Amino acid sequence: MLNEYTISASRVAPCTQGEGSVLVYVNPSEDEKRYLVRELLLDEHTLNSALDPDELSRLEFEPEHVAVIFKKPKNYSTEDEFLFKVNSMGLFLFKERLVIVIPDDIQLFNGKVFNNVRSLHDVLLKILYRTIFHYLDHLKAVNMISESLEQKINASLENKYLLNLFSLEKSLVYYLNAINSNAVVVDRIRNHAERLSLSTENRELLDDIIIENNQCYRQAEIYSNILASMMDARVSIVSNNLNVLMKTLNIITIAIMVPTFVVSAFSMNVRIPMSGLHNAFYTVIGLALLSVIGFYFFWKWKKW
Repeated sequence: MLNEYTISASRVAPCTQGEGSVLVYVNPSEDEKRYLVRELLLDEHTLNSALDPDELSRLEFEPEHVAVIFKKPKNYSTEDEFLFKVNSMGLFLFKERLVIVIPDDIQLFNGKVFNNVRSLHDVLLKILYRTIFHYLDHLKAVNMISESLEQKINASLENKYLLNLFSLEKSLVYYLNAINSNAVVVDRIRNHAERLSLSTENRELLDDIIIENNQCYRQAEIYSNILASMMDARVSIVSNNLNVLMKTLNIITIAIMVPTFVVSAFSMNVRIPMSGLHNAFYTVIGLALLSVIGFYFFWKWKKW
C-alpha cells in the first residue's frame, strides 16, 4: 500500500497520488517491490532488509540515493503475550524524494517532533528521532507491566506470571540489541554529515538524536538488569508461597487426625473403659478437644 505525503507549511501532510515527495510503502506488494527495484533502482537485498525483523541497522550509499535500515518497536497487541518485538524499516533518500518502506501501518508523522519540517533531510532525521521516543514509550509500558506482575507473584502460586516476566526480560534484550544497532547507524550519519549535505540545524538535531538514543539504551539496560537480578528472588517467592501453603495444609491435616484418633479409639468394637457410663459420649468429645488444645501448644512450643 502506497501513501504519499508532501512538505507543506513546515508540516508533513497527505497529498494526492503522484504529487508527493515522501512515499510511504506499507508492506509493499510484489508489484510495488518490482517498481522500487526496476524504476527507482533500489537494491533488492536492501529492500528486503527493510521488511526483515532480524536485519541489523545499517547505512549504505548508492549512486542515486542513500539507504538507511533502522530498527523500530513493533506495535504491541494482546496476542504477543507480553513479548515486545522489533521490526525494521527502510528509508531511501533521493535528491527530490524520500521513500519509506515499513512492514506495518503506523503513525510516522505524529507528535511535536514534526512541527517544523523544511526538507527531506528533516523528515528522515525526525523519523529516527520519533523512533527513539517510541522505544521510550514501550519501556515505560514494560516497567508498569513488570510492577503489576510483581504484585501478582507475591500472592500467587502459578507459573504464568513468571513466564510473563521472562517474556518481558526477553523483550528488553531485543530492545537493547536494536537500540545499540541504531546507535551505530546514527554515528555513521554523523560522520558522513558533509557527504549527506546536512545543514547546521540537521547536525544539531543529529546530536540530540545521539544523546536521546544513548539515554534510551541506558534506561533499557537498567530495566533489563533489574529484571534479570530479581528473577531468582521472584522464583523463591513462588516456592516460599508453596511451602507456606503445604505447611498450612499439614497443620490442618494433623489437627484433624489427633481428635479423630481419640474418637476412633473409643469406637472400636471391643469392651473398653467407660463403656457403661451414661456420659461416655461427652467424655470422649472432651478428650478429643483436649487433644487438639494439647497439639496446639505443642506446635507453638516447637515453633513450627
